[in-house]
Amino acid sequence: MVFRSKGAAVAAAAAVALGAGAWAWSARSGSAPAFDRRADQNVLLVTIDTLRADALGSYGGPARTPNLDALAARGTRFDFAHAHAVLTRPSHASILTGLYPYEHGVRDHSGYRMKPGTPTVATMLKRSGFATGAFVGGVPLERRFGLDEGFDVYDDRFGRTGNASDFTMAERPAGEVVEVALKWIGAQQGRWFAWVHVFDPHAPYTPPPPFDTEYAGRAYYGEVAYVDSALGPLFKAAGSAARPTVVVVTADHGEGLGDHGELTHGLLAYETTLRVPLIIGRLTPDTTHDVGRVSHFPARHVDIVPTLLDAVSADVPSTLHGRSLLPGAPLPPDGDVSSYFEAMSAMLNRGWAPLQGALSGHEKYIDLPTPELYDLAEDPREETNLVDRRADRRRVLEARLQDFHAAPPGERFTESPEMAARLQALGYTSGSAPRKTKYTEDDDPKNLMALDQWIQQGIEAWQHGRHDEALQIYRRIIDRRPSMAIGYRNLAFLQWQNGQARDAIRTLERAFRAGAVEPAMTTQLGSYLADAGRPADAIALLEPLVAVEHPDPDAVNALGIAYARANQPERAAAAFKRALDDNPANVQALENIGTLEMQRGDLPAAQRALEQAAAIDPRSARAHNGLGVIAMKTGRPDEAFTQWKRAVELSPNDFDALFNLSMELDAAGRHEEARPYLERFTREAPPAQYAPDIARARRLLQR
Repeated sequence: MVFRSKGAAVAAAAAVALGAGAWAWSARSGSAPAFDRRADQNVLLVTIDTLRADALGSYGGPARTPNLDALAARGTRFDFAHAHAVLTRPSHASILTGLYPYEHGVRDHSGYRMKPGTPTVATMLKRSGFATGAFVGGVPLERRFGLDEGFDVYDDRFGRTGNASDFTMAERPAGEVVEVALKWIGAQQGRWFAWVHVFDPHAPYTPPPPFDTEYAGRAYYGEVAYVDSALGPLFKAAGSAARPTVVVVTADHGEGLGDHGELTHGLLAYETTLRVPLIIGRLTPDTTHDVGRVSHFPARHVDIVPTLLDAVSADVPSTLHGRSLLPGAPLPPDGDVSSYFEAMSAMLNRGWAPLQGALSGHEKYIDLPTPELYDLAEDPREETNLVDRRADRRRVLEARLQDFHAAPPGERFTESPEMAARLQALGYTSGSAPRKTKYTEDDDPKNLMALDQWIQQGIEAWQHGRHDEALQIYRRIIDRRPSMAIGYRNLAFLQWQNGQARDAIRTLERAFRAGAVEPAMTTQLGSYLADAGRPADAIALLEPLVAVEHPDPDAVNALGIAYARANQPERAAAAFKRALDDNPANVQALENIGTLEMQRGDLPAAQRALEQAAAIDPRSARAHNGLGVIAMKTGRPDEAFTQWKRAVELSPNDFDALFNLSMELDAAGRHEEARPYLERFTREAPPAQYAPDIARARRLLQR
């Protein structure tokens, strides 16, 4: 399970659930809340990851969401809004730029980042004199992926809370994201634009108390309810500001929850994952209240940038496809509104057919080997495919899709001739999952959802300690679909975690020979080779990978580690320095510098690097562990114990910190204090990596 210390934030947030009396809106006419379009107001954009529209109370959902419901009751709630992609990064790129995925170029998580210089709503508002701050909750939106364009502050400090041994990603709970956003907002004297992203509804679903018990058996909705409680203080502060605050709340995409066979998201584009909530409002200290409204207009993510700019009377670039959704803005008939959407992950990572589609009014067309056409007004659950019954409407929707001229995804990374030659010399080829000239029904994602369920079952088996079962599941996936890179990547990862280093390397080598490779798999293989005693081979793989203008920071750090393993400390230091030059807030690079300096015996330099890492990201468990080692080596045991306890608190599966803490407490004669840590280490540490240490801990417990 991923550890997310939400509890401390819950008590404060839950106490601020806002009633209608805390909200005020400017009136213009009738039941539609009016917007006073003027420059002197703040702008707040809230994006909630993986939020189905039908989860919120105001949309008839089962989650208790009083704060978001209050916003909807005083603003405009759109009940037919759609994303353009079903993954976090591509969707947020559209939200921030007003561009479709084929325009901004971010088509998947793996191997894509936004091009430097791409205009965002932050760059546009900054030109108008706004301070701009972004506060994100999950690793898919790290600064390195290019979404920081135009932001004065881009706070992506989640710490190393993702557990490398069980597939969980680094994230921080909504309460902590809101806390840092409020500090920044409180320090602003002039107008500000804040983007606040919360990640919690993303799988795995682990709501904190009291939402875990209240939503027992419905953990996803518990996460949604927790997010609502955490957003309460943010909305209260925005409504109490010296000037009005325009607020837009939406989701990047929804969640399958088993509908249409999709457990999570990313592969299909049914309404469960493509339709999103969208609420637009304006918060002021005024106590005048007006009744909100529900809009049935087909809103789109590309409409958000024009809406925000219109609200503050800023110029809207004529190149944008979207339009302002504010009350009073001219809107065309529903049937004249078209929207593009896609899901490219299945093609890029699994060799399945690409998914593209178009919405026209309330009709929806999905272009796949078995195409689909739905009338969402009559069939919102998409249970009746009309593609063979309404040939005329199919032709119209196909034409609408073609009108977008959406190019296929570009190559995620192109190898230099040197890189290709080195891969060939090592017996590998490189690239993404092979793209076919023609896809058949056998490649249609909706016909392959059993494979996706196997992938999820493999992860679940591993997380619950059924390691042999998990390994067997992934072997079966590769046998069934040899072109799926994720099968090799996850199998190799599990083998490595299971202590089967040679098998893990062989699995990745097999993937390279099959051409079933994602960009990150080259770094994965290089890291394994370095740790398995083959640093020269790792260096041969990784050096050309970073010989580009903007290399992947993971590859740069992996190369530095390979140099260190090869006893080339100067080159290792240079690699880590390069990672820092590219991003001075690269916590992993600072952690690695601290480790390298400890190995070289320069404890003051190591301490400076690790303290800097902890200052940038106080949730860095690895930094706290290293500082504990330095404190113990320099005769400060109490400080060492404090640092190690903090590391274990931040990352319960940091078994190095847990081992250090338990052993040194015992050595200091604090046997009873050490005992629970020793017991936990023997119980939870993976034997493949820690067998001798586990045996030592057991001997201490048996005294």
